[in-house]
Amino acid sequence: MGTQAPWGESPAQATGWSLATIMVYVVAKRIYRRWPQWWLMPLVIAPALLVVAALALHESYRDYIYATGWLVALLGPTTVAFAVPIYEQRTLIRRYWPLLLVDTVVGNLTAVVSSWALASLLGVDGPMRLSLLPRSIRTPFAVEVSGEIGGIPDLTAVFVVLTGVIGAVLGDFVLARLPLRSALAKGALFGVGAHGAGTARAHQIGRDEGAVAGLVMVLVGLINVALAPLIVHIMK
Repeated sequence: MGTQAPWGESPAQATGWSLATIMVYVVAKRIYRRWPQWWLMPLVIAPALLVVAALALHESYRDYIYATGWLVALLGPTTVAFAVPIYEQRTLIRRYWPLLLVDTVVGNLTAVVSSWALASLLGVDGPMRLSLLPRSIRTPFAVEVSGEIGGIPDLTAVFVVLTGVIGAVLGDFVLARLPLRSALAKGALFGVGAHGAGTARAHQIGRDEGAVAGLVMVLVGLINVALAPLIVHIMK
């Protein structure tokens, strides 16, 4: 049995959602460049506008994600692209790799344990709890981990976006109040705490910070993919 196309027999509408998503994001980026406030971040304003549009047109999330799934698939190659700044700053990374490794492991465990504790505090259980665990890693890794441990990948993607936005905002708040002067400390803070959104913010601060954030973000993702099922088994 073939897969039914979204919106019945109108593939033009499916193409329309892809184009709308791209256009809204481009406009959101221009707005953010002119008025760099956290509530105008593309990760905030673009999803909000698209949700309003979907509700106004009475379209379901299933139809929307069916039409824009190819955009989600591009997150994988964009993650690989972080290898370029990492390679350019390889001397810095080679010098401090033991600290980076410790930071990555500790930060990863803190994120998983705090997510589990928060879910327990709020009385969240079952697939919802498992969907929350990978919230601190980039979407391609998070979706993979969520599906493997019994979570809901689509819900995990929402938690990832929220974590990235909140982490990027709180990262600036923390930097303004803690004596973190080195590129290593600043980059690691954003890479662990806010994955993709944090890495983008780190690149705005400096090339070294961006490279460290990108490396830490990728390492956290790899560790989660490898160890998340084991961590969940231990916590059950």
